[in-house]
Amino acid sequence: MTTSASQSAPIARAVGASGTTAVERHSAEVLKVSTRSRPSAVAGAIAGVIRDSGMAEVQSIGAGATNQAIKAVAIARSYLSEEGVDIVCTPSFIDVSIDDEERTAIRLLVERRA
Repeated sequence: MTTSASQSAPIARAVGASGTTAVERHSAEVLKVSTRSRPSAVAGAIAGVIRDSGMAEVQSIGAGATNQAIKAVAIARSYLSEEGVDIVCTPSFIDVSIDDEERTAIRLLVERRA
């Protein structure tokens, strides 16, 4: 797992959203998840970002990384529920550029439930 925009940067708005996208409405810290990421560690990072700013963006490329990301969101939800905080996750696709190559990633926007 890495944070912020180390090597990849979004090159297009999220695909599949109608009207104003979350990318345009908010800026959230980006957590990048790989197949080797530990879900509990990612969950701790998600929970920390949610506590600080109320919103986190999780990006993954590939089935293994997406599996780890989804497990991390579920674990983060249990961590935060102990504090009375509930979260929701909105999935979408986003195009990212990695080493000048365009890839499609899964984007999970995790926010406090209103």
